[in-house]
Amino acid sequence: MDKRVQVFALAGISGVAGSYALAGYTRQFIAAPIDAVVVRSTPGPIVAWMITNVGDAGHLLHIALSMGIAGVLLGTTAVLGQFVGAKLDRWFLAPGVAGVLAWALTVAITTEPVRSLGAALPVALFTVIGSGSLSTADHDPSRRRALGSIQSAIGFVVVAGGAGWIKTNSDTETADEEPASDPSSPVTRRLEEANTQSLDLAADNVPGLVSSIGEFYNVDIAEFDPEIADDDWSMGLTGEVETEFSVTFEELTDRPTEHRYVTLRCVGESLNGRKLDTAVWTGTPIKPLLEEADPEGDCDCAMLRAEDGYFVQFPVEALEDAFLAWEMNGRPLPKSHGHPVRVLVPGHWGETNVKWLTEIELLDEAMDGYWEQRGWHGTGPVNTVAKLWDDTRLDDGRIEVAGHAYAGTRGIERVEVSTDGGASWTDATLSAPLPGEDVWRQWRHVYEPTGDHEVVVRAIDGEGDRQPRDQSDSFPSGATGWVSKAISA
Repeated sequence: MDKRVQVFALAGISGVAGSYALAGYTRQFIAAPIDAVVVRSTPGPIVAWMITNVGDAGHLLHIALSMGIAGVLLGTTAVLGQFVGAKLDRWFLAPGVAGVLAWALTVAITTEPVRSLGAALPVALFTVIGSGSLSTADHDPSRRRALGSIQSAIGFVVVAGGAGWIKTNSDTETADEEPASDPSSPVTRRLEEANTQSLDLAADNVPGLVSSIGEFYNVDIAEFDPEIADDDWSMGLTGEVETEFSVTFEELTDRPTEHRYVTLRCVGESLNGRKLDTAVWTGTPIKPLLEEADPEGDCDCAMLRAEDGYFVQFPVEALEDAFLAWEMNGRPLPKSHGHPVRVLVPGHWGETNVKWLTEIELLDEAMDGYWEQRGWHGTGPVNTVAKLWDDTRLDDGRIEVAGHAYAGTRGIERVEVSTDGGASWTDATLSAPLPGEDVWRQWRHVYEPTGDHEVVVRAIDGEGDRQPRDQSDSFPSGATGWVSKAISA
């Protein structure tokens, strides 16, 4: 391998690893800001194709691309350092120049001067190794030296990876389960209420009526979540209003508090996917804040903006029923779910319930939100769906099929089950509806099988409308259609 190519590769790889060692898997990691640019620069049709065809693995692809870009940039600083050393015939200058360039580049990307040393120092180190080899270019290249350089790089990457993993996991939220709290607290009563109203299911794969924090699905536009301390957070109400003002976290949490069951469903999930969950959220209504601001825009609409650059437009009318949440199942809102404050707008797709909310801008004319700009549906109501999540053979030979059904604020009136491919239908047993306007229900049906057969399920919402039969992909308006499964007797 050409020595310059070798140094370019080893410096780039070790520089990325060094950044990870000091920053962990956070927004201070050199790949994080690059990832944000990659995500925002990807054309809408490609985003839609990746979501519908690749799914969650798409995140891994753009992270790999972002790390590759970071490696190329850092490797280039090593080559530039070598060039300066050769040009001046002062090889000892090469690692210093490369290290300074790598540090300056990483600071420019991450704005973290101290943590940027994690990338700069290994770049300088492997420029030293390469420069020593290049300065003896007239001699026979040493394969042993090349092998030693590669082995050193591999060792460094392994050690840096371990350090980064420790750093990441030491900062990771540990509040995955519900707290042991006062039995008389409103959240505890809500959690117990959900447990008592859950159906007694033989199925292992159907969650209860409240999802644990650790199991609640999570989707974001980028891989790295914002980190905002409670004391640093504020939300502005701006734009076409009588009075612009902002509210701090302390001021917000001093407002009248509510504890709501709210279900969220991902617009990008497959028809029978698992990105549908419910939690008990603690927060305060938005409507009094809107009344204080006194909206004046002609379009009666607002843009909600987040710390991570995400933005969604809503009609003001929809926001009047919305909710600013700072707790989830009795715990402070986890970082991955929008700490310290997110919005919950009843009956709308999960993606529109903005995390890390920092601004509500009242508009004079309508504007497209983040996903609308990429060809997706927007802020309309969620589609009605009955999920078929499990089939279990009971001890007496019968089969239990079960799942959840959800229709946003329309509610679920019935779930119908067919065990003969849609020729005939039977009403399933439903869990009692949880208090609230935007919640799911469990369903189950037990029957005697008569050979191989197809089970089909469909829901009827609270307005009497049946879940559409024809299936469609998630793009652009969310997956629809009856859910079916072939079962062997």
